[in-house]
Amino acid sequence: MTHWIDETLHPDFRFRLKADAVLHEAHTTYQHLVIFENGEFGRVMMLDGAVQLTERDEFIYHEMLTHVPLFAHGEAARVLIVGGGDGGVLREVLRHDTVKEATLCELDADVIEAAKTYLPDVSAGAFEDSRTALVIADAAKFVAETANRYDAILVDSPDPVGPAEVLFGADFYRNCKRVLATGGVLATQNGLPFVQADELRQSLKNLSGLFTDASAYLATVPAYVGGAMAFGWASDNPELRAVPLGELESRLRAANLPLRYYTPEVHQAAFALPKYVSEITESAG
Repeated sequence: MTHWIDETLHPDFRFRLKADAVLHEAHTTYQHLVIFENGEFGRVMMLDGAVQLTERDEFIYHEMLTHVPLFAHGEAARVLIVGGGDGGVLREVLRHDTVKEATLCELDADVIEAAKTYLPDVSAGAFEDSRTALVIADAAKFVAETANRYDAILVDSPDPVGPAEVLFGADFYRNCKRVLATGGVLATQNGLPFVQADELRQSLKNLSGLFTDASAYLATVPAYVGGAMAFGWASDNPELRAVPLGELESRLRAANLPLRYYTPEVHQAAFALPKYVSEITESAG
């Protein structure tokens, strides 16, 4: 009998993926976790009925959440990853030789262990890297209390339901700003603005009240059904969003990274928002 698994994130539409084999399913302390095989996308991880990643297209999301802020900054030495228990953003962060320490703060240790077991190529050994500092904790509490400072904060969170809801609030962003080093940058996962406009609008409203420069950029990830994915952007240094193409090219050449989606041209174009998205960002300002 053919087995299908529905994504149930959106209230007015669903899509389903064929599960050729369910590799792991559990109710962790915080959420429902399932990892399964799909003939088109490879292995798929879902949390509480929402696709988190697929083997086939995870490189798009992870490269864009990581390399847009890190190449814009150019000298990020200390990076905080909020969430990201699959290890994909951590993998990409550690490709940068400028990074001396990458702290990953994940609430659910079971997600990390499941990803290491069933999706090992996503982290590709990043959890064992000597520069990795793994913190199992509530990230909202962590950024409120830590004395550390970071050049970049990358929020790789699920959608704002359940335990992740606090990671889209004004208090969380205020504390992120507190722990950002001077000239630092914050990038966030902000959903699909075509079907989740309120999520992006509210996040940018919160960010624009705290940072000199708050905006969004886009990438298209096939497994995230409902349009282009938005990433929130915030910094007190407006120049980071306007790094010249030649400088981005120079930084990428120096880094010599084996990337499949990110290019300097894509970096710049990602901030060119379609009108329906720019209307959301402008209404939040």
